[in-house]
This record gives sequence, structure tokens and C-alpha cells, in this order.
Amino acid sequence: MNYRTLGKTGLEVSAISLGTWQVGGKWGSGFDDKNAERILNEAVDAGINFIDTADVYENRKSERAVGELIRSRQEQIYIATKCGRFINPHINEGYQPKVLREYVEQSLSNTKLDRLDLIQLHCPPTEVYYRQEIFEEFEKLRDEGKIANLGVSVEKVEEALKAIEYPNVNTVQIIFNMFRHRPTELFFQEAKKRNVGIIARVPLASGLLTGKFDATSTFSSDDHRQFNRKGEAFDQGETFSGIDYNLGLEAVEKLKAIFPEEFDLVHIALKWILMFEEVSCVIPGVSKIEQLYSNLEALNIRDLSEEEMKAVEDIYHEMIRPSVHHRW
Repeated sequence: MNYRTLGKTGLEVSAISLGTWQVGGKWGSGFDDKNAERILNEAVDAGINFIDTADVYENRKSERAVGELIRSRQEQIYIATKCGRFINPHINEGYQPKVLREYVEQSLSNTKLDRLDLIQLHCPPTEVYYRQEIFEEFEKLRDEGKIANLGVSVEKVEEALKAIEYPNVNTVQIIFNMFRHRPTELFFQEAKKRNVGIIARVPLASGLLTGKFDATSTFSSDDHRQFNRKGEAFDQGETFSGIDYNLGLEAVEKLKAIFPEEFDLVHIALKWILMFEEVSCVIPGVSKIEQLYSNLEALNIRDLSEEEMKAVEDIYHEMIRPSVHHRW
């Protein structure tokens, strides 16, 4: 395992870490405690020491499983959880310091931990990033020893840039993959200047960048890849990175053609992200143990060449940029 520093948190975290949105089963299929336990423990066995979760993932079951893992292991494992998405309706007015404090308290109770290594605002409305009192409340929580670090999970580059103006925002979790290049422009520069850790999420574009889907692939009715393609339930950018599914399939075929046949697109997609030194870690999710080990194989392939990186960029500009670059 390779480790990188998570910005000014000072934490040395596994370059390929673990996201747990679907750790207990596929999206929409419910939570399997035994499956989650196995995946989490084998991740730690493989050297992963940074696990990202959220209170809303399977209604706190994912968060609880991560807490149980940490308490059962001797290794240093860092938990990053999130709060705010339980606010309903999910609007700016619902974000109040007292409400967010209660969510932190609930996460501490749910995980049975004394302190959270990283708490992140979970993709709040854009207006929240302009409210200083929200960020001040987390400074109080840090002083009380309930959290070690504050971060944000964002939808838009604009939100990321605004968030890092607050000195106590130590990390930003942002969608960054072969279909989302905009963060490399201004945001990466500003984050590096402020020593803010960057956590790359949705690295495989909801599975599109595995190269394993085609026009006949189907998804269950309760899978967001079926019901949220146009942003019906939450931000469209969370599903296939916001691009049209069929367009994504076409782009995937062009990406495959860049690389030798013996390369798996999953490994290339993860390696592409790690080619950017500003990225602290990438957090692919898994629902099967085989996916965990496949993701880790990305650490064993060679660096991508300048020509290959340029070819990926060209495909993005030709096919993907017109529909996503201005939106997120």
C-alpha cells in the first residue's frame, strides 16, 4: 500500500482507501452485516487505513459497521463520516449549528467512538458555504475533543473553493475522475496552496469506468443508477458523474482503445486519479470482496505516460466537457 498525507490533518492515509455507500450490498439491495464486516476487515488486512462513511448510508448501518471495525482492530484506522443529509427538506434553512451538533453527537453514539477523525458536511446547499456560523460550530466541537478535523463533501467546484476559505476546513471530498476534469483547474491549485487534503470520490463514475456495462445492462428500480439519471432524487452529478449513460458507454470504448488490451479500465481509471499529486486518496466503494482486491491492483500498474494522459484529456474535451464542465 502507498500512503499520502491528507493535507493539514497530518494523517498518513492509504492512497486507495474505501468508500462505504454500498459496502453492505449493491445499491438498493439492503445491508448485509456479514458482507460488510468481511469487506472492512479485509480492507484493513490489505493496508487500507482510511474509511469514508456517512450517517445516512443505510440509515446509520454503514457508520455503525465502521465503528465496530475500528474498535475491534489494533491498527490505526481513521474514520471519516458525514452529516447533514438527514435534514428534510434538505434546504439551507435546515442547516443550523444546533442541528449539526446533534448529528455529530449521534455519530459518536452510533460508532461508539470518543472522537471522530474527520467529520464532513455532506453536500449541503450552496448557500451553507457562505454561513460562517456553521463552520464556527465545528471549531467548538474540535475544542471539545469530539472531532479532530472538519471537511466538506461538495457537488461543485464553486463550493469547494468557498469552503477552503475557512481555516478549519482541512479536507475536501469532490467528484474527480476521467469524466470530471474541472477540479484540476483552479481548485487543485488553491487546495495545494492552503494544504487542504483532497479526497476523490465517485472515481469510477458509478461503475461506468469499470468498462463492464453496455447498452443492455440493467439496474434495479431502487438503484440510483436507474432512478436518478436526470437528478430526480438528488444531484444528477452523483449518478454516472452527470453524463448521459449512452454517451458514457461511447467514451469508455474510446478510453479502452488508448491502452494495451492487458490493462483493465478499472485500474487505469484509479491510476489516472492518483497521477495527480494534489489528490490525497481515492475512495472507491465496493459491494463484493473481489472488487476490493481489483481496486488495489491499480497500485501495481505502471504510471500512465504523458501521451496517455493527453489522450484521456482529449476524449474528455471532445465528448464529455460540453455536458458537465459548466455544471459542476
